[in-house]
Formats: sequence, C-alpha cells, structure tokens
Amino acid sequence: MSHQIQSIDLRKVYQQALTRLDETARFDRFKGVLGLISKNKTPEPIEKGVLRAKHEIFVFKDGTCRYDLTDLPTTHFTPREISVPTSKLRDLGYDVTDDDDVVELAPQDIILSHDCGEWLVRVSHFIDDLLVKYYRQPPYYEAKTKEDLIGALVIGLAPHTSAGVLGRVIGFTPASAGFAHPFFHASKRRNCDGDEDCVVLLLDGLLNFSLSYLPDRRGGKMDAPLVLTTRIDPKEIDAEARNLDIIDRYPLEFYHATLGFEEARRVRIATVASRLGTGAEYTGFGFTHQSSSISLGPLNSTYKVLESMMDKMETQLELARRIRAVDQRDVAERVIKTHFLPDLIGNLRAFSRQKVRCVKCNYKVRRPPISGNCPKCGGKIVLTVHEGTVTKYMARSIQIANEYGVSKYTRQRLMLLEMSVNSLFESDASKQMGLVDFM
Repeated sequence: MSHQIQSIDLRKVYQQALTRLDETARFDRFKGVLGLISKNKTPEPIEKGVLRAKHEIFVFKDGTCRYDLTDLPTTHFTPREISVPTSKLRDLGYDVTDDDDVVELAPQDIILSHDCGEWLVRVSHFIDDLLVKYYRQPPYYEAKTKEDLIGALVIGLAPHTSAGVLGRVIGFTPASAGFAHPFFHASKRRNCDGDEDCVVLLLDGLLNFSLSYLPDRRGGKMDAPLVLTTRIDPKEIDAEARNLDIIDRYPLEFYHATLGFEEARRVRIATVASRLGTGAEYTGFGFTHQSSSISLGPLNSTYKVLESMMDKMETQLELARRIRAVDQRDVAERVIKTHFLPDLIGNLRAFSRQKVRCVKCNYKVRRPPISGNCPKCGGKIVLTVHEGTVTKYMARSIQIANEYGVSKYTRQRLMLLEMSVNSLFESDASKQMGLVDFM
C-alpha cells in the first residue's frame, strides 16, 4: 500500500526542514489541506512549502506557481511601450535601433504586465533558493528586478487543457494582460477573445510539476502542463489564427464588396493561410493603423475589478442596453442559460447529495445520524451546502427573464427550477390542508 494514516510530530519535521535548508525564517501560522486527493497521496517535500512561504508565493495543485493574465493579441510593438532598451532587444535577436521603431513580434515572444513581472521575480527567488538550499546546485535566475527576467522562458497554459506552450518574456506593460502573437494564443487553444490564461516560469515547471500531485478523478489532469509545445507550427493551430489578414491596406475592391454585402470568402485578402508552407508564414505581417501604445485604454478588466457575479452581470446588461448593435434580449438569455441556470441546477444537485459535517471534529457522514449528533465525538452536525447557496441567483434570474423578455422555453426552465427549489425549502407544515379546503 502506498499510503497509510499516521501521526507525525509537525514541530520536529518543521525544525528538521529548517536545518536542512539552513534557513532562519520562522512562521507563526501554518496552512494545510485536510487530505491529499492524488491516487497515491504523494506529499510535496515540506522544504518547498517553507521556501514558498519565505518568498510569499502560492502554489497550484500541480506544484507550480502561476500568474493569470487576460489574452490580448498583437503582431507589432515598439521598445518604448514595452519598457525595454533597444540593446536588450538586439541581444534577443530583434533588428531595432530606436525606441520608437515598430518591431514585428516573434510568434513565441510574450509581453507581460508589470505586476506579473514582480510576481515572477519572487518566484525566481524561490527557484534559486530551492536550487541552492534543497538541490545543492548553483542558482539559475539571480534576478533582482523584473528587467533581469527579460529573455526568460515561460510556459503558457490555458484552463481546461493539458498542453503548455513555450514562450519567452521580452517586455512589460502597465496593462493587466498578456500580449502575444495570435499564433501563441491559438496554440493554447484560445481564439484571442479576452480569455484568461496563465504563465509559469519554465524552470518552476521542470522542477516542481508532478503528475503525482494531481487529483485522482475525472478532469484531475486538466489545467496542468502534461506536455509542452516547444515550436509553434501554423499548420497545427486553430484555423482562426490562419485566417488573420496580413496586409497593410485594404484594396478598393474590399470596400466595393462591403457595399454589396459580399461573402467574406469571396473577397481576396492575403491571409496567413495563403503563406503556409512557403517559409514566410511567421514574418512579414502588415497592419493598417498605427497606435501610440498597445496599452491605451483600460489597464485592468472590469471583470476583475467587479467583485460579485451579480455586479458583473448588471454591468454586462447595462452595456448591452447602451450599445445599439447589441440585442439586449439575446444577452440576457445567454447570461441566464450559460451562467445562472447551470449554477442553480448544480447547486440544487449538490444540496440533495451533500454530506453533513461535525463542527467539532470535522467528521463527515453521508446522512444525518438519527441522534442528530456526531457518531465520532458527539458534536453538533451541520450541513455542508446551505439554502442560500442554492437560491442566491433564483429571484434575479426570474426578474431578468421577465424584464428582457427572454424565450418562453428559458422562462419555463426557470419556473420549473423555482418549483423544485420551493418544494425543497418551503415547509409542508405551513401548507397543511384541512377538510374545509375540499368543500
């Protein structure tokens, strides 16, 4: 058997770890998990946890430290707008002489936010400490500022996938976003529409990622770099990126075609697809309009700024009301069908299948004991999923459905769901019928 329940002297294990690391840092609080959910219950060495706490970084379920960024596509940049000296860019292989030169972005180079850069510096300090104090190897990054990480390799990874893509950091912007070539985003299975993906320092992934830490259940291996794409082939990425037009001006025929509402495929515009296999599919892309900075506009997504899901939804609907080109009813229906209905149904199912928990010893049982007390310690038994969790979006969803006139089918789904919720939470005693009710 690969694991068993046992007692350990945490203070002793902690002190031994500090001694092995030759580390003087002391921590007043410890945070842990109630149990390991991988197949063999493989724990990570406590030394890694100590060093992460020292550098104030957090760990994902697979053992890596990652930073989330909103995807934004770009094919060109200037050294000034990404805060990088031209001499450094020349060292990275770019042909540039002036801070305002427009430079074509290499397909696997990425531009990160300043905040992400500061985070990666802390992660690099953790990695160097790990190499020196745990693996007894020389440090690798030795970064003092985020500028020292220019040229560093990272792994780009999208949620719900299991394949990372190799990238190289070449600069930073004030925008809370990850600027990269459309090829890079497409290779992560993204279509560049504002999705949020993450970056991981390459050495962090190589040293600390392990399949042994991942959950032993369906979907447990998602959001983890099980494989790594080291070279992007445009023939193998999503077709949307191959449909990118690469001209620097639209011909007159294009505008004539728009007046006649021609199908887009009938208008001949040079795209990436037309260059596949020619050796020119990576460079020589044009653009039609110049900008003073790729970071102009909001520096942070409103979705991140707004805290609750209700605030996000209200803002989205308000925006739909203001834009004449947007169908308000369609937006409302999509919000209900893709967010609120699955949430309501999932929470209702979770409530009906939930376990109960002892507030004293945290023991969980599938059904409430007849005695009403914990069979292990006699403590009070409480639910793990509560009524408020199930009903929190119910009233507002119905209000939106009526206000915006969504389809009858969607309103009926909400009505049936409301009936199910009411039958579960409303007391039958208050509806007790007497003989006179039948007369």
